[in-house]
Amino acid sequence: MSQTYKNVALVGASGNIGKIILDGLVASFQFSITVLSRKESEATFPDRVSVYETDFSDADLETAFRGKDAVISALGATGFSIQKKIVDAALRAGVRRFLPSEFSASSQDEVVLQLLPLFGQKKELIEYLKSKESDTFSWTGIATGLLFDWGLENGFLGFDISSKTATIWDGGNKSFTLTNEKHLGQAVASVLQHPQGTSNKFLYVASVETTQNNILAALEKETGAKWTVNSTTTEEQVGGAVKKLGAGDFSGAFALVRATGFGNTPGLRANYAKDKTLANGMLGLKLDTVQDTVKRLVAK
Repeated sequence: MSQTYKNVALVGASGNIGKIILDGLVASFQFSITVLSRKESEATFPDRVSVYETDFSDADLETAFRGKDAVISALGATGFSIQKKIVDAALRAGVRRFLPSEFSASSQDEVVLQLLPLFGQKKELIEYLKSKESDTFSWTGIATGLLFDWGLENGFLGFDISSKTATIWDGGNKSFTLTNEKHLGQAVASVLQHPQGTSNKFLYVASVETTQNNILAALEKETGAKWTVNSTTTEEQVGGAVKKLGAGDFSGAFALVRATGFGNTPGLRANYAKDKTLANGMLGLKLDTVQDTVKRLVAK
């Protein structure tokens, strides 16, 4: 078996996660990268990336994947249901490694699935990939937990740097791990560069182990200001999210995603440094500090 996978196809490259992964692959200078793009898409990509315009039919996907060592799916929630079709096309094309769209809370955690039933489709895909393992085909799942710098910058994590306001769950002392964008990109690149050690494995990565109060303290230090804190509870957030979803408001799912990190739901294993075995060492990832990450974002 080759010591590294060079020819890579990325599906979902224009989405939030896809952009991060693409940046990591491009920055490594180790890969020949093809992104799949819908024919009607107006997304643009870096010059060093090949673009294959597809209608996502079975035959066209197979053509797109021919000659590729690995296929990475970074599809968002609306694309989870077509991942099996993408795996089948990759198998027919002779692809050797498939990375499914995990890159978030672990689909292997039953409490995550209770909070986010949508992630059941992710778990089903892992089971399907296991059923397809062979001497010529393998898979790797990567769980990152919530994204730290990405979620701080856009307010997703509930810390608004511009208004200096934070929404803190259950007193803010529960510990969890978070992953920075750079580490997500590096983790994917490293999996492709270490195919044997990462074959048919579900991996856990992280950049920091922290609490909401630790993040708040770092933000107050870097901004030189006392922040306004809005206190909430897991029950309040999850209950409100379920109501929104029941009324057809998909934004309710965002609070449920946050609950996979911040929530105090019994049995939730959101601290990968304590609850799991981190793959950071195998993948060459070093832990960051909360203060350094916050400092970098506040400076922006």
